[in-house]
Amino acid sequence: MVKIFSESIWLVPCYALVGATLALMWSPGIIKKTGSRPAGYINLTVTCLAFIHSILALREVWQQPVQEVRFPWLTASGLYVSFDVKISAITVGALALITGLNILAQFYAFGYMEMDWSWGRFFALMGFFEAGLCGLALCNSLFFSYVFLELLTIATYLIVGFWFAQPLVVTGARDAFWTKRVGDLLLLIGIIALWSFAGTWNYDELGEWAKVADISPLSANLLCLALISGPLAKCAQFPLQLWLDEAMEGPIPASMLRNSIVVSTGAYVLIQLQPVLEQSAISNLIMIVVGSFTAIGASLIAIAQVDIKRTLSYSVCAYMGFVFIAVAVGANHAALFLILIHAIAMTLLYMSAGTIIISNITQDITMLGGLWSRRPITGITFLIGAASLIAIPPLGGFWALVEFGDYLLAEQPILLGVLVLVDALTAFSLMRIFILVFGGKVQTMTKRSPEVLWTMILPMTILVGVALHFPLILQQFNLIPTWANLDKTVALMLIGSSLTGLSTAAFLYLPTREKRPVSLVPPFIQQLLANDLYILDIYRLTLVSIIGITSRAISWCDRYIVDGAVNLVGVGTLFSGQALRYNNTGQSQFYLLSIVLGTILFGLVLALAL
Repeated sequence: MVKIFSESIWLVPCYALVGATLALMWSPGIIKKTGSRPAGYINLTVTCLAFIHSILALREVWQQPVQEVRFPWLTASGLYVSFDVKISAITVGALALITGLNILAQFYAFGYMEMDWSWGRFFALMGFFEAGLCGLALCNSLFFSYVFLELLTIATYLIVGFWFAQPLVVTGARDAFWTKRVGDLLLLIGIIALWSFAGTWNYDELGEWAKVADISPLSANLLCLALISGPLAKCAQFPLQLWLDEAMEGPIPASMLRNSIVVSTGAYVLIQLQPVLEQSAISNLIMIVVGSFTAIGASLIAIAQVDIKRTLSYSVCAYMGFVFIAVAVGANHAALFLILIHAIAMTLLYMSAGTIIISNITQDITMLGGLWSRRPITGITFLIGAASLIAIPPLGGFWALVEFGDYLLAEQPILLGVLVLVDALTAFSLMRIFILVFGGKVQTMTKRSPEVLWTMILPMTILVGVALHFPLILQQFNLIPTWANLDKTVALMLIGSSLTGLSTAAFLYLPTREKRPVSLVPPFIQQLLANDLYILDIYRLTLVSIIGITSRAISWCDRYIVDGAVNLVGVGTLFSGQALRYNNTGQSQFYLLSIVLGTILFGLVLALAL
C-alpha cells in the first residue's frame, strides 16, 4: 500500500520555509502596492497545508512500525554524516501539534498585530520558527538536532527583538541569545566528543551503543554533563532561566509559541539522549536537583510577580523542571505527555494574557480587576488553560501529572513530594492572577475594556474546545488509563494539592479580605522572590565582575606592555635613524666612527648578557 503522505512527511518543514520566503517579499518593501497583509495570508495558507499533510500522515503511520529515511550529507575519511528522518506516530504527531498551534497563533496575530507595519518580517520569522520546530521533530540525528536548535536560537533573537526601537526589547533579545550560547558551546563539545566514543550521531544507534558502551566513569560524566548543558539553557532552568523572562518583550503571538513549544525543544533532545545519559549517575542527579530547584523556585517567584507575562514565564520554567526530572528518572513517556499538555495549556494562557494586554495598556495585574463582566470569553480561556496545567480532572494536566506521579511513587517517592508541592504552588499562582485580573471591582485601567477582534477570539475558542476534548481523544487511542485502572492514591494527592492551591489563593485574594496577603509575608522574603532570588545580582557580583576585572587587566597589559614594547622599539628605531642621519656626510672618518661605536655597544651587550 502506497503511503504517500507519510513517505513525503519530510516536506512539512519545507511548507513553512516556502511561506517564510514568500512573506519576505513584503518585508523590505519589494511589493509595495498591496500592503503587507498578503504576507500573513500566504504564510497561514502554507501552514494549513502543512497541518493537513501532518494529519493525513499521522493516520497512515498510526500503530505502524517506525520508519527511517537517510539523506547523505557529508562523506569524508572516517566520517559519514547523514540527515536522518524518523517517521513514527510520535514525530508525526509532534508535527501536527506544531503546525496546528502555528495556525492558531498566526490567526491570532492578525488581530494582535493589526496596526503593525511590518507583517512581512513578522510572518517570515514565524515561518522560520515553524520550519525549525518541524525539522527538529523529524530529525533522528544529534548533529542536525543541534543545527535546528541553533536556527531556533537565531529566530528567537530576531523575533524577540522585533520591535527593535525599544531599549528593553534590544536588551531582552541580546540576553536571550548570549545566555543560550553558554549551554550551546558545551553541548557542541559534547556532540563532538560523543562521535569519538560512539562513531554515530543517530539516536537509535546511540541507544544501541549505550547498551554495550565501555567508557571510564570520568569520561561518561564529563560527556553527559556537556550534553545536558544545552537543554538546560534552552529549557530556562536555573541558573540560566533569566532569558525567558526578558524574552517576553517580543510580540505575544510569538511568545505563546516560544513559551509553549520552543522552550521544550531542549527537553525533546534530552528524551532521545536518555539512553546515553544513563551512563552517568552524576548527570542524572544534577538533572534531578536542577529540575527540582527550578520547579520549586520558579513557582515561588511566579507568586511574587505583578507582571502577568513574567508570572506565566516562571510557570513555564517550573513545568520544564518536571520534564527534566522525568528524563532523569527514565519516565520518557511521561515527559512527552507533559510537553504535549504544557503546549496546549500554556498557549491558552498566553492567548488570554495577550487579549488583556492589548486593550488595557498595562501588564500589571495589581492595576487590573473586574474584567469578568467585560471579557467573559477571555476569562473562560484563562480558566481552562489554568485547569489544563494542574491536576484538575478530567482535563489533560490531571492525566499527565498522575502518570508522572505514578512513576515517581514507584521509583523516587521523595520527588513525588516535589510534584505535589509545585502543583499546589502553580494552582495558587494561576488563581491569584485570575482573581486579580477578572475578579473584584473595575479599576481605572479596566473601565473601558471590550472584547478584542474576532480574529483573536476565534483561535482562543477553538483551542478551548481542543483542551476540553483532548482527554477524550487520548482515551479513544488508549493513551491514558481508564478511571478503574487509575492509581487512586496519587490521583487524590494531586487533586488535593490543586484544590489546596486554588482555595488558598481564593481565600487570600478575594476582595472580601481586609488584610491583603502581602502583609502576611515578611518583607525580606517578598524582596527575595520579587527580585528572582537575586540571581541577576549574583551574576553581576561574580561572573560579570570577574570578566570585567579580567578584561580591564588584559586591556592594561595590551596598552602599556604589549603596545608599550612595540612603541618603545618604534621610538628607538626612529631616534637612532634620526641620529644616524647626521652621520651621512660622505666623509669616511664618520663612517669608521659609527662602526667602532656600534662594535663597542654590541660588545657591552654581550658582556652583560654573559
